[in-house]
Amino acid sequence: MKHPFIGLTDEEISSMLSEMGLRDINELFKDIPQELFIRGELKFSKPLTESEVSQIIKNILSKNIVLGEVKLFMGGGVWPHFIPSVVKEILKRSELLTSYTPYQPEVSQGILQALFEYQSLMAELLDVEVVNSSMYDWATALGESFRMAKRVTRRNRILYPHYISYERLEVARSYTEPSHITLQEYSQSRIDGSVDLEDLEKKMDKDVAAVYIEYPSYLGFIPSNIREVGEVAHEYGALFIIGVDPTALGIFESPGRLGADIVVGEGQPLGLPMNFGGPLLGIMGCRMDSQLLHQLPGRLIGLTETLRRERAYTMILQAREQHIKREKATSNICTNQALCAVAVAVYLSLLGKNGIVELGKQILARTWYLISRISKIKNIQIPFSKAVHFKEFTYRVEDKKAEYILAELHKKKILAGINIGRFYNDLPETILACVTEIHSRSDLDVYVESLKEVVEK
Repeated sequence: MKHPFIGLTDEEISSMLSEMGLRDINELFKDIPQELFIRGELKFSKPLTESEVSQIIKNILSKNIVLGEVKLFMGGGVWPHFIPSVVKEILKRSELLTSYTPYQPEVSQGILQALFEYQSLMAELLDVEVVNSSMYDWATALGESFRMAKRVTRRNRILYPHYISYERLEVARSYTEPSHITLQEYSQSRIDGSVDLEDLEKKMDKDVAAVYIEYPSYLGFIPSNIREVGEVAHEYGALFIIGVDPTALGIFESPGRLGADIVVGEGQPLGLPMNFGGPLLGIMGCRMDSQLLHQLPGRLIGLTETLRRERAYTMILQAREQHIKREKATSNICTNQALCAVAVAVYLSLLGKNGIVELGKQILARTWYLISRISKIKNIQIPFSKAVHFKEFTYRVEDKKAEYILAELHKKKILAGINIGRFYNDLPETILACVTEIHSRSDLDVYVESLKEVVEK
């Protein structure tokens, strides 16, 4: 007997498409750019021996650039940070490394305690009462927050800033399109990155579910009027969502104090290696509110006592589709970043309150130093020059292509940044550079002198 899901006939395919309201199977893949589709037959080489395959792989791997062989000044969502060796050592423990996810939570006290500590530390840092455990990365946490805002407010429009991360926005679009959520942009100043409150007010009405802002922004500047943005959102009954880089929170005001209802962000800077861009750790939390709490995706770990008065950890909220009826699930997130969350918990425990402040001070000082030196090079412009920058900033060179600047610096073994001109029409030939606590003063001076040589070439 033929299996019903293998070798479908044309009639069966047509029936399935009709049920979904589609005319052609290619409509299932409409989100994929046409240039990525393979046309015609696949071209395969002749069969290879194991030793030949091994050599081919080694040749490919030899093209990789290893941190240490070059000076890295690239960020844009995954940043180079120092990771204490004890973080990796603790993660190697079998009770953490192999537990994956607690399907039988009552017998997984070790991993539950570690996740509870992560939630507690992150909640204190963000200054909100509830943090879940956990999301995939900043982008997916953002998409989940938009869907969450719709469920809570029963509204269909969300406003986001002009200078948002392009990749995060694209992921958010993928998350929100099936829910018929409209995403609309509001303006920011080219001088200091502050939000154009007049433009924001014009776009606000009773159909807006939430207003989102990034802090620091994708371009590194700190919007000066974040609190006012939240006040505008709340005036219209909308939620206020802040996306944050947690390394900034030792020296800048917390999202909770700024009035955030929902907080999202990226945990990678807190003890996770870059690893070619993953795995990452999505941060997501909210203020204590019954509506928000019950619409928060993922899981919450709680602390209680047994009948013997012993401390016990338990899973108190499981809003994902594997645990409850699919139609009642807030999200179809299939797992959590448990091991990554443990790494962040260990890292934050090691830093402590004083350490996170010192980390922020070091990054801020290095950022200011590099901006001040680069701004003195002839023919270089610094967008958002009136804003405070943290970790990242942008610059452009008059009469020179960004790709040329990056290629020439690459020859000097400097990965100088990211060409963001393809993301923003109003920032042509602009480079996004990143500096963290791993960069010494001599590293920054080498960057400046090398850039000066390329500009004057």
